[in-house]
Amino acid sequence: MSRSAPTSQARLLGPGLAFPASLVVLVIIILPVLLVFRYSFNHFDPVDMMASAWTIDNYLKFWTDPYYRHVLFTTLWISALCTALAATLGFPVAYFLARTQSRYKSLWIILLVFPLMVGGVVRAAGWMVVLSNAGVANALLSMLGLIDQPLRLLYTPFAVVLSTTAVVMPYMILTLQSILEGVDFSVEEAARNLGADFRTTFFRILLPIVAPGVAAGTMLVFILCMNAYATPVLLGGTGVTMMAPALYDQITRSSNWPFGSAMALVLVCATLVMALLSNWLIHRRYVQTMES
Repeated sequence: MSRSAPTSQARLLGPGLAFPASLVVLVIIILPVLLVFRYSFNHFDPVDMMASAWTIDNYLKFWTDPYYRHVLFTTLWISALCTALAATLGFPVAYFLARTQSRYKSLWIILLVFPLMVGGVVRAAGWMVVLSNAGVANALLSMLGLIDQPLRLLYTPFAVVLSTTAVVMPYMILTLQSILEGVDFSVEEAARNLGADFRTTFFRILLPIVAPGVAAGTMLVFILCMNAYATPVLLGGTGVTMMAPALYDQITRSSNWPFGSAMALVLVCATLVMALLSNWLIHRRYVQTMES
């Protein structure tokens, strides 16, 4: 009896500790999603905003309208490109922070985290100053004699990709750094002592070890990119329309809550499917590499 009592208490301890957090998630996340799901099947009413119904017209409207399909595919490719750039450019920085023994390491991490303390609108405004026709980028190119007239950098896909990548890169670097710091780097030295060059060591030794961290960082960054709002609105303008601003306009300007809710559900499902697919592909590559 003395042994069974602590065992039963230990079994109840985990669920008991998880219950408050689970309740918060239920109230803050799941219930609003269920409410949006219900709204997405209602009819749009210009007077009352929506009428209660069970119809799939809102989803049919989204998938049959070329404009909204284009908005979704634009969001997908911009998010995928920003995620790939963040992983490619962020990995060397994370590797350096994980391996360095410099006394300035804490300072570099603070400088990396500092942009996260600035609001997205403020950062977007800064990029507008840099990328405008009279901005820093065009002034520098003109001073170097590379251009005769200002380049149109603002309100283009380039501006959205550049600024979004800069916004999400700290998340990717911090995620990868935490994984790399747990790696025993002696395996790299062993591989090089056995004759492996840098490319072989990276792709056959280091990358498979940190694949779970790459998958986690990729999922986090991709979700952030898919749901970006301030950056596409301020830097993309009318030239680049993504899902979050489009569904926001449906709810606030058109007051079409049913169609806006359907767009929100499409965005959530597309983000979830693509994130899980990328995670599966990375883990599959990891398993294949380890087996070979």
